[in-house]
Amino acid sequence: MKMVLKSLMAAALVATGSAALADFPDKPITLVVPFAAGGPSDKIARDLAEALRGPLGVTVVVENAAGAGGTIGSAKVARATPDGYTLLVHHIGMATAPALYRKLSYKVPEDFEMLGLVNEAPSVVIAKNTLAPNTFSEFRSWIKDNGSKVNLAHAGLGSASHLCGLMLQNALNQKVTTIAYKGTGPAMTDLMAGTVDLMCEQATNAVPQIEGKRVKVYGVTSKQRLTIPALKDAPTLDESGLKGFDVQVWHGMYAPKGTPSAVLTKLNTALRAALKDPQLIQRQEALGLTLVSDDRLSPTGHRKFVDQEKVRWAKVIQEAGEFAD
Repeated sequence: MKMVLKSLMAAALVATGSAALADFPDKPITLVVPFAAGGPSDKIARDLAEALRGPLGVTVVVENAAGAGGTIGSAKVARATPDGYTLLVHHIGMATAPALYRKLSYKVPEDFEMLGLVNEAPSVVIAKNTLAPNTFSEFRSWIKDNGSKVNLAHAGLGSASHLCGLMLQNALNQKVTTIAYKGTGPAMTDLMAGTVDLMCEQATNAVPQIEGKRVKVYGVTSKQRLTIPALKDAPTLDESGLKGFDVQVWHGMYAPKGTPSAVLTKLNTALRAALKDPQLIQRQEALGLTLVSDDRLSPTGHRKFVDQEKVRWAKVIQEAGEFAD
């Protein structure tokens, strides 16, 4: 009799769990952004949340959990209940944090389920308007002559501008003086004021300043030129002599490890549908961003890409000797 009761109870639990999975989602989903409101990752997450609402049939709420180069928000999602209702949108920092931070409360990729890459965003090398060089060729000579006298601003350890700056120094084989700020805003303000010389920043943030002729642009970090008006004449660093230079700030979507496979499938299906949303495509392209449509949109492809990026950036970071406790 006891065996029969246990079997019935187990069957009931399985049925209840299956029903819950079948009904997923039946309440709002929280999309955690590990950066402050108003930044490029926040904007991308909010546009994505809107595009996900239709495929998922529920509201997707964006929550900012900023701090420590994106590691606070990432840790929050890694510790969240693995039920599909707490997700993460994070940029390239997902792959670079393991090399940048000696002490990290989560593991990449072990503590996350990959849901697919979202987009890629090129950066631009920009400078204060009064900087002498007018072309990238002149810029290379100038930076070689001035070395550590050059001030390169970035938005903080682990930020896209920090990582792009490291790659730029590596490609130029030239160390400069880096100055860390608490965010893109103050770094850009000082660049426009002429307090610092250079910045390697996402195109999404730099375009308004370029259009307003408040900064000088030397090139874009993608393999192809950009078509947006403000940057259509800007050469790629590859064509300017840094062969193979390609730095894209990508974003991906993640769930906590252990999220049921049925839920992961629904979330990936919704993400694929969202990235075909005409309004999302229009918003992203206007900022110079490219939505992902290749194998990296699959969980397997996403994981493989993150593993490759971890290896790539670990080498750059280790050579630069820039770490945080």
